[in-house]
Amino acid sequence: MNSVIGDVLPLALGVAISVVPIIAAILMLLSPKAKVTSVGFLLGWIVGIVVAVTAFTLLSSVVPTDSSSGSSPVVGTIQLVLGLLLLVVAVRQWKSRPKAGETPKLPKWMKAIDNVTFFSAFGLAFLLSAVNPKNLLLAVSAGVSIGTAGLDAGSTVIVIVIFVVIAASTVAVPVIAYLIAPTKLRAPLDKMREWLAHENALIMALLMLVIGVNLIGKGIGSF
Repeated sequence: MNSVIGDVLPLALGVAISVVPIIAAILMLLSPKAKVTSVGFLLGWIVGIVVAVTAFTLLSSVVPTDSSSGSSPVVGTIQLVLGLLLLVVAVRQWKSRPKAGETPKLPKWMKAIDNVTFFSAFGLAFLLSAVNPKNLLLAVSAGVSIGTAGLDAGSTVIVIVIFVVIAASTVAVPVIAYLIAPTKLRAPLDKMREWLAHENALIMALLMLVIGVNLIGKGIGSF
């Protein structure tokens, strides 16, 4: 189980470092309906991650392996494809990084964040966590690692819980902290939003590069 946890930790970190959901959560925390929308967003974020990684874990658990050698061409092929796709994401993130003095472009729907309700915040977060292409690739990668490891049900649940806790932490921490001390966190949250908008593309490019290369290596080793 420990080796599987080691495999999914960087994948969970990749989900956690996602600029759009983090900034969306921060904007909700700075909006008039902060407590309602931020909680809905957090719940949707967690549920989306759980659904995605659990679904791909269950699908991967039926992938055939060679019992004599432990190799699995199917798993290897999946990991190679996912690794290559993550390298593509890394290149796109690198190219999208803002130049010196340039203001990062954020989704237009963020301008309407003050009008978001609990349920729309929940649905938005669910889509960002479970359907967003980058997060979906990472969820598939985590599901493949967990589902093909041959773990018992209890160990599988533990690994998924660890993955979800880490992946959801960057949204959960500011939301929970704001609910505890809203007044003190307004200025720090605004500074965090600005920093993430400027630096996230570079961080994500490097992270996707490392994870992609790692998956390609694992894929080659599975043949």
